[in-house]
Amino acid sequence: VQLQASGGGLVQAGGSLRLSCPASGNTFNSYAMAWFRQAPGKEREFVAAIRWSAGTPFYTDTVKGRFTISRDTAKNTVYLQMNSLKPEDTAVYYCAAGERIILSNIRNSRAYDSWGQGTLVTVSS
Repeated sequence: VQLQASGGGLVQAGGSLRLSCPASGNTFNSYAMAWFRQAPGKEREFVAAIRWSAGTPFYTDTVKGRFTISRDTAKNTVYLQMNSLKPEDTAVYYCAAGERIILSNIRNSRAYDSWGQGTLVTVSS
């Protein structure tokens, strides 16, 4: 599976960005797709995930109500719409894919075996 994240950039606090991650190399009906992020000096953390077939979303508490994960099955692309951005959202954002991930592992980076290269999001105050 090949993933290529894009859409990062510099935005002021309160602004919006949409990240995209086209996927190729497999069919994804049994997959979960996710976004993780890593801020400077911090560990990679879960942001959001989506079950490819059902479209069921999952979020970390700090982005609920501000971020929306979605997927376009025709384009094999997963998106992360980020609104009301805060300086603490500044990080490199990675998309990831994993097959047959059980619910208890949906937020666990080790459950995902395919990763994109990352896209930098910088939120200025």
